[in-house]
Amino acid sequence: MAKPLQIKEKIPVGILGVTGSVGQKFVQLLSNHPWFEIVVLAASHRSAGKPYGEVVNWIQNTPLPDSVARLTVRDTDSELQVSVLFSALDAKVAQETEQRFARQGKVVISNARNHRFHPQVPLLIPEVNPDHLAALEKQSFGGGKIVTNPNCSTTGMVMALKPLMDAFGIEKIHVVTMQALSGAGYPGVSSLDALDNVIPYISGEEEKMEREPKKLLGQWDGQQFTEAPLVISASCNRVPVLEGHLESVSVKLRQKATAEEIIEVWRNFRALPQEWNLPSAPKQPIHYFEDPKLPQPRLQRDLEKGMAVSVGRLRPCAILDYKFTVLSHNTIRGAAGGAILNAELMAAQGLI
Repeated sequence: MAKPLQIKEKIPVGILGVTGSVGQKFVQLLSNHPWFEIVVLAASHRSAGKPYGEVVNWIQNTPLPDSVARLTVRDTDSELQVSVLFSALDAKVAQETEQRFARQGKVVISNARNHRFHPQVPLLIPEVNPDHLAALEKQSFGGGKIVTNPNCSTTGMVMALKPLMDAFGIEKIHVVTMQALSGAGYPGVSSLDALDNVIPYISGEEEKMEREPKKLLGQWDGQQFTEAPLVISASCNRVPVLEGHLESVSVKLRQKATAEEIIEVWRNFRALPQEWNLPSAPKQPIHYFEDPKLPQPRLQRDLEKGMAVSVGRLRPCAILDYKFTVLSHNTIRGAAGGAILNAELMAAQGLI
């Protein structure tokens, strides 16, 4: 692939759905970004026309930057004078709104689920399937483009599966998740439901985990996406952890491999974001831990600014071949941070 473009001037960007928890995470991660500058904030009509600092219930662990707090929130139905938009919109309004902005010639980098299985929309993890961006040439939204990132629980698992898929092939996957409360947004799960409890159901989550990896690990043939021939069974649970999704994964490989060979491909895994030194890319995308007590959400979720995936407890599986534990930061790598890395890859390729 060609060398990345050098970004000499910051690219003006906007954020849709900016008052919600993912919208706030976009603000936090973009405020001092070397390539992007926040110039437009947009939300529902209830917040429009007021300074962002007055309408947002800021729940991030860093102060709201004054420069962003002073920006007047625009209505998502209005004309936004910016060419790149990060979308944290609720799925109830995302489809129509994102397509409208794309028809206006804007590039929409979306965290919403609505366009993940559109036949010409890339479902993107830059370390996994950067070649899927070729599908943008076939999009028919007008002059603009839409790119999506996966569900937060899908991202960590697929990052861990990608090196195994390339080296050995994968036939079957079984996964049980222990997902953080922040994955439900804010205010999210009631404290009386979450404390001293595990909720063994998250609406729509298992369906996403069983479908999204097939597109992510599949191919773009120049005309359409073909899904990877994987059999996936997922069970998803909400646990009383603030941030960080922990997942127990079992896999059946196409080719035999030793545990040492698997750990080696994880530790040696590097991809385009690392080669190009993209600003949000972790230096080492996958960290393997020998200590059987690791990874743990409280200890490893913020590794490499929340963008790395942690893996541990590799051991034989009596039903499939191997089983292991995966941890990823759901609101950074699995949401806003992942979408920002998507935009960085597109900028480096001259697509925005």
